[in-house]
Amino acid sequence: MSTSTGTRQRPAAVSQQSFGSKVGGWFGRNAIRIYAALAFTYLFIPVAYTLVFSFNNSGRSNYSWQGFTLDKWKNPCGAPDVCPALVTSLKVGVLATIVATVLGTMIAFALARHRFRGRTATNLTIFLPMATPEVVMGASLLALFLNLKINLGFNTIVIAHVMFCISFVVVTVKARIASLDPRLEQAAMDLYADEMQTFRRITLPLVAPGILAGALLAFSLSFDDFIITNFNSGTVNTFPKFVYVSSLRGIPAQANVIASAMFFIALFAVLVAQLVSGRRRAR
Repeated sequence: MSTSTGTRQRPAAVSQQSFGSKVGGWFGRNAIRIYAALAFTYLFIPVAYTLVFSFNNSGRSNYSWQGFTLDKWKNPCGAPDVCPALVTSLKVGVLATIVATVLGTMIAFALARHRFRGRTATNLTIFLPMATPEVVMGASLLALFLNLKINLGFNTIVIAHVMFCISFVVVTVKARIASLDPRLEQAAMDLYADEMQTFRRITLPLVAPGILAGALLAFSLSFDDFIITNFNSGTVNTFPKFVYVSSLRGIPAQANVIASAMFFIALFAVLVAQLVSGRRRAR
């Protein structure tokens, strides 16, 4: 009896062990996919919430679902002050991006191509705005503007945004410059091209993807910044400030419409950039 019982239990133990090993092996093979799916779900839940509630047939408060409607998409400026705040954020973002991209690109070329006294200190200074908490930077800039008796407003917002956007442009463009093959520029000069022609026809086209990436990053950081803007904006209202103030009484669905539209525009720009780069690699 004991021999037959042990014989019966052994296949069951073997089957349980094989089932556990199969499950463990499946999780081991698909662990990265599972983690990626969880991470993307976590990231896109707020985006999905914003998109869904942009179709909400709500009044002043947009916290509970009242029904489906397209009226908010047909009239995104229906809520008071939402479009003027958006226009202000776009103006600040464009100006800050242009200035930060030009200055950041020149600084990146200087750091990547030249050796000069204070280069190490300059590298450290460039990284400081990226490592400094926004509260500290916003309060420091506010104290600077007050000491210089500069009125807070549109101009101070642009100056503050340029201050922290330059660092991201420098890092992005500098990484692109470091990846260039110097033999391409040397070959152009061997073919009797002067420095300006080499820069315009060889260097700049090769660095252009890094400059564009830095500009897009600077614009996105400027557009959605709230902390530094709140310190240095005075009475000027940007879109992030509008959303924060509106949250006290209920964010209107039009704000969700604008946020969803900006997300899809950014997604379209990324897809176009990927398609263009893919075609260039194929060539």
